[in-house]
Amino acid sequence: MDADRRDRLVALRRDLHRHPEPAWCEFYTTSRIVEEVERIGVDDLLVGPEILDGEARMAVPDDDVLAEWHERAREAGAREDVLDACAGGFTGALATIERGDGPTVALRVDIDALPITESDATTHVPADAGFRSENVGFMHACGHDAHATFGIGVLEAVVDSDFSGTFKLLFQPAEEVIGGGKAVAESGVLDDVDRLLAVHVGLDHPTGEVVAGVDGFLAVRQFEVTFTGESAHAGASPGSGRDAVQALATAVQNLHAIRRHEDGATRVNTGVVEGGTATNIVPESARIAGEVRGETTRLKEYMSDRADTVVEHAAAMHDCEAEIRTTAEAPSAESDAELADIVYDVAGGVTGVTSRLHRDDLGGSEDATYLMDRVQERGGLAAYVGVGTDHPGGHHTPTFDVDEASLDIGIAVLAETIARCW
Repeated sequence: MDADRRDRLVALRRDLHRHPEPAWCEFYTTSRIVEEVERIGVDDLLVGPEILDGEARMAVPDDDVLAEWHERAREAGAREDVLDACAGGFTGALATIERGDGPTVALRVDIDALPITESDATTHVPADAGFRSENVGFMHACGHDAHATFGIGVLEAVVDSDFSGTFKLLFQPAEEVIGGGKAVAESGVLDDVDRLLAVHVGLDHPTGEVVAGVDGFLAVRQFEVTFTGESAHAGASPGSGRDAVQALATAVQNLHAIRRHEDGATRVNTGVVEGGTATNIVPESARIAGEVRGETTRLKEYMSDRADTVVEHAAAMHDCEAEIRTTAEAPSAESDAELADIVYDVAGGVTGVTSRLHRDDLGGSEDATYLMDRVQERGGLAAYVGVGTDHPGGHHTPTFDVDEASLDIGIAVLAETIARCW
């Protein structure tokens, strides 16, 4: 990569890092992506609702939140035509180039940020170098700014190469809430894809290390439960109340008591527990936000079914009602060995790569699995690639950062893999 191109990509990554946006609010990010894609030149560019099944979106914020971020993006300099296209939280983009006969190859990168306040310590490179988040309380703490930059860098490389076939570059919104992958998959825009690559930076691998095929995706379901009872005076007439917090407490205790399964890893967590209004009022409402996970989609469903049973019986035990709502979910997936082998071979010839792994487990969840499953169900191949980066803080922490040397490595590995996808 020549120095001018690298400088431009580093500047893009830092600009995106300064303007982190949460799921379905990536208005500025989408605008910058559109600007870069149009500068490069493609045969087709779809934005927002053109790549999403609106009914399949999950974990979409309230309208007032969307409106606030829409205005923030306008104030930051986002283009009006892109803002109009993305209105209502329909963010993201899909760029396509067509170069004659050959396979249809796609690369998926995610673009949303996290609700974390970024470190302002002078030892934190973005703070010291002047590209710390300008959106207080939000930051790119998982490297999606680097992922979007990978995408632009790969697009430039493919355009400049002798690639033959069709290349689709997907900038997917709402990964952090597991809300965007299904909406893209069910839109059908990737249904003609023969080979799909997805990518993540870091994952506790150092700069110079490449994982050719990441596996170990835990299928996940996130849910909310609202318990409804009846208020009463806690001193004068406690027996006439129906205590929603008692129902909640019974549910929490027994959710964590669900028997684990012998066929693989299972998880449960109640991350938000809240209810009641005052010490002298029998609480009439309470709320849980939780999740279950499984090593396979079947194991996730095992946990999910039992979680629903626990909640329903906990509510009934205390004469309350429980409304259960799924807020987001994603299946498990596996990288195809045939495609991962290409990545592994390519990485061996890329400058800066010092070690290669055929496989590794993610140990978490990712909604790229929707896209991987969709392509594989139609006879295509998919692989999730890990590009190592030295990061001083772990993922999802205030001090997370990306070693920008990883940009060169990731772009080179992905672009050459795409060229060899025959």
